[in-house]
Amino acid sequence: MSLVDANVVLRYLLDDHAELSPQAAKILEHEQVSLPIEVACEVVYVLQKVYAVEREVIAQQLTALITDAVVQMEKPRVFLRALECYSQSRLDFVDCLLWGRHVEDGQQVFTFDKKLEKLMRED
Repeated sequence: MSLVDANVVLRYLLDDHAELSPQAAKILEHEQVSLPIEVACEVVYVLQKVYAVEREVIAQQLTALITDAVVQMEKPRVFLRALECYSQSRLDFVDCLLWGRHVEDGQQVFTFDKKLEKLMRED
């Protein structure tokens, strides 16, 4: 299975480039590709910080990529849980991902972040 980078996913989701967006659609819709978690984090960051896309919209778009099997991902349940947290909180996405690993995989997370610590105590 091939890997996909952030630029391909961004062009696909934003559909903002006359040449690259159709190429991205062809890749994602016709090839079997895997979205590494590191790349997914970059996509979230760029959508939020560069394109000012709302958290809820980011979560909806990336959830659809996973649930519609447009892309494959290692530990999709952790990622989907992180997106859910991200859309409903003010935490950074990486903190939400740590919380998702805590909830889905039962992993202990050591942190000095009070907001993340509080969220993990609630579960």
